[in-house]
Amino acid sequence: MKRFKNILYFADGESAPSPALQRALRLADTNGARLTVVDVLEPLDTPGEIASRLNRDLREILAEQRQQVLDELAETSAHDNTLIYTKVLFGIPFVEVIRAVKLGGYDLVIKSARCPAGLSERLFGSNDMHLLRKCPCPVWIDRPNAAPHYTHILAAVDPMAPAGEGCDDQVMSLASSLAVRESASLSVAHAWHLDGESMLRHGRLRVPAIELQQLLQGAEDRHREKLAALLGRYGLSDGDPAVHLVKGEAAPSIRQLAEQLPADLIVMGTVGRSGIPGFFIGNTAEEVLQTTQASVLAVKPGNFVSPVT
Repeated sequence: MKRFKNILYFADGESAPSPALQRALRLADTNGARLTVVDVLEPLDTPGEIASRLNRDLREILAEQRQQVLDELAETSAHDNTLIYTKVLFGIPFVEVIRAVKLGGYDLVIKSARCPAGLSERLFGSNDMHLLRKCPCPVWIDRPNAAPHYTHILAAVDPMAPAGEGCDDQVMSLASSLAVRESASLSVAHAWHLDGESMLRHGRLRVPAIELQQLLQGAEDRHREKLAALLGRYGLSDGDPAVHLVKGEAAPSIRQLAEQLPADLIVMGTVGRSGIPGFFIGNTAEEVLQTTQASVLAVKPGNFVSPVT
């Protein structure tokens, strides 16, 4: 966690200190990092020349009001040894946050989750999902009711990803260091399955049970070997009770494990094996993010290029 030296907190309409802002401040204190709190005013949509002038005047008033709120947030939240900078941006929220990240060299974005209206089963709102998909630096989105300290952190890894496309070392490094800092339990999860198993078991390509079992065992062994190599770099083994090699589709397996532990933070990569860096969130990450109720710290591989310019 010491790597983060320039942190951007996206207030997203907040007018009172949130657990996520307090978390950002503690991290800035610990790391001696710069912390900037921003919010974004969206364009006013009234057409016409007179309306345009009114819009400019109204925008100035709204900007002043929002700047005052951010300054009050900073003043009430600040610690003696950390100065909080504030700024109001204008435009589409996720676009302006990503532009700020690229322009200001921020290495972490933190915000509180914004549940979509009428969709209480989903934790993350539209801006949350856009940032998780497209922001070039790690994005940490906290549950609105998150406790000050996590108790159980789940690192979701994919050691089968091609070289250069994976995030596992980032995931493990962040999850393990955060677990130490928070005095939290750490679990590591990897889900595996045999491609085409259903057809091999029941379909036209059905094979004898003993042959299918050999194929399943071979697939599990390959995944276990890759996982063991990753874990070894962090002083763990696949026999550790905190390591979960789960047979099944990745997204439901990770989600179910997070609920069972229960984990209050999932650390994971959010770019799949698309072959087009920067444009597609992985299917596994998308499904996990659409259904989890845990906070998420999401990272991307080194070759990621944000589609936002």
